[in-house]
Order: sequence, then structure tokens, then C-alpha cells
Amino acid sequence: MRRRPHIPSWLPVDPFILGLLATVGLAALLPARGAAAPVAEGASTGAVALLFFLYGARLSTREALDGLRHWRLHLTVLACTFVLFPLLGIAAHTLVPTLLTPPLYSGLLFLCLVPSTIQSSIAFTSIARGNVPAAICAGSFSSLLGIFLTPVLAAVLLGNDGGGFSLDSVLKIVLQLLLPFVLGQTLRPWVGGFLVRNKKVLGYVDRGSILLVVYTAFSAGMVAGIWHQVSVPRLGALMAVEAVILTVMLLVTWYGAKRLGFTREDRIAIQFAGSKKSLAAGLPMASVLFGPQASLAVLPLMLFHQMQLMVCAVLARRRAQDPQDPQAAEAAELPADRVAEVSRTAQHPAPQAR
Repeated sequence: MRRRPHIPSWLPVDPFILGLLATVGLAALLPARGAAAPVAEGASTGAVALLFFLYGARLSTREALDGLRHWRLHLTVLACTFVLFPLLGIAAHTLVPTLLTPPLYSGLLFLCLVPSTIQSSIAFTSIARGNVPAAICAGSFSSLLGIFLTPVLAAVLLGNDGGGFSLDSVLKIVLQLLLPFVLGQTLRPWVGGFLVRNKKVLGYVDRGSILLVVYTAFSAGMVAGIWHQVSVPRLGALMAVEAVILTVMLLVTWYGAKRLGFTREDRIAIQFAGSKKSLAAGLPMASVLFGPQASLAVLPLMLFHQMQLMVCAVLARRRAQDPQDPQAAEAAELPADRVAEVSRTAQHPAPQAR
């Protein structure tokens, strides 16, 4: 009998990433043109609003309020997300135009400005036996603050490259992201039980929303004819720069948190929440801020998203095997397919039942 191919445990296979690639291919072959373009854009806007409504409905209000007690941890994560990351993005300007073209650099800098993730921060912190409630709150606070901070930072650092930043842009982002989130929080007592019972089905809603935003953004890029600006060597250089940025942030969040006196569990939450960037939040923001250039602007974010999932899947397993963890023996027995599943779990963790 033929044996099934063995997938190395250090190489997480993420069907969602395959879906992203397929969506980009579909946008290249059949982009939304003419009358179909505004329809796709409207559907994308509605899908993102639904996505953030679900985020708000899943987060326990009591858990968020309890998380405020860890204010040093949250300030550390916010400093990593909105101070250290942008500083690295600014430093990368020295690579223009030798390694990065100006449009790719704008996308790289935008990547450094978007908030942290909620889903993957929770999933990896849980597997590494870290402070999961802190990761939930840190990711949520970062996402909410990013609704305001990311457009402001983009206006200051990107200037005209930001594609028409204005107060109207901020209002659009608030209406599209923050308002649905608040509505979800308000309705949570009535819809929370339904979300818990149907979390697997709603996971497809999450991913489908992001795929629809990707299709709309890349369709606009195809119609505008911007892809001739990107070459394979430039993409390779971009990935190398992103690998350096991710490495620096993983080291700073781990050893910097140690110098600040955080416990091991808190350091794990800081590392996974402070080194990540949110594809779900970044895509709709880029659509508003960059307009027709959004497809090229989000390319660095999409590459970084896959890179951070793969690297952090390996790192979470190593943290779980730390002998200082009293549950290390149990964690070390995690099967290889559990690590391969991390990327899928990171897209849609189980809601916290209350």
C-alpha cells in the first residue's frame, strides 16, 4: 500500500494561502471591469464590515476590561507595532532604488504601519503555552487603535504616496471597521452563543471576506496595468528585506521583554502579538488609502503574512518544548499535523465562551 506523502512538521501547509494565490490568479485572468467593478467593490466593503462585526461579537467585554490590568504588556506590544515597526520601515528607505522600487517601498512601509493580528497571536500563544488572555486583549487593542493610528501614520510617512489620505479616508475606515466592531460588541449577549455553535462555518465567512477584498484590489491593479512595475528579482529582494524585519522584531520582542522583567508567559504573548501584522485590517485600509494602487501596496503585506505564519508555527512549537514550562511534556507530544494546522487555526481561533 502506498504511503501518503509526509509533510515536514516545520512546514505548515495553509489552504488559506493557496486560496489567496488562486484569488490573485483569478483577478489576473478575469478582473472586475466596467460595471462589475463597483459591484465587486461594494461587496468587498460589506464583507469587511461583516468580518469586523464578527470580531466584535466574539471578544468578551469582560475579558477586554480584565486585560487592562496588564497595561505594561499592552503598551509594549503597541510600541512594537506602531513605533519599532515604522522605524524599521523608515530605515528601509535606504534600499531605494537599489533593491526596492518606490512603489514596493511604499507597500513595505505601509506594512509596517498596520496593526497586529488577533487570530494568529492567540493561536500561536496558546500552542506555546503563553498568556492567552493577554494575547487576545493585546491583539484587539492594537486593531482598534490601528483604525485611527494607521491612517495618520500613513499620512505623515507616505505623504502623496498614500493615495489621497484625508479626513474622509479616516471616516471611511472608521465606518467600515470600528462601527461594525462596536455593533458586534453591543449584540454579543444575543449572538455570542450562535457564534460559538457555528464557529467552523463562520471561519469560512472570515476567509471569504478577505479573499473578496484581495480579488477587488488585484482586479483594480490589473485594470490599471501596474504589474509591469514588478520583476522577479525585485520580489526576491522584497522577501529578503521582510525576512530581516521579521527576524529583528522576533528578537526584540523576546529579549526586550525579558529585559523589561516580564514572565515567560507574558513574553510569549508579547513576541507573537508584537511581531505580527494584520492582513484582515491592512487590506481594507489599503483599498481606501491607495485606491487603484492598492494591489501593489498590499503585496508586501501578503508576503509578510505567509512568512510570519510559517516562522511562528515553528517558533511556537519550540516554545512549547521549553523545559521551564510545567506542561512542556504534554506540549512536546503535539503531532506534526497539529503544527501544520496552526496556519488554519490562526485564521479563526475558537471564541471565548462566557
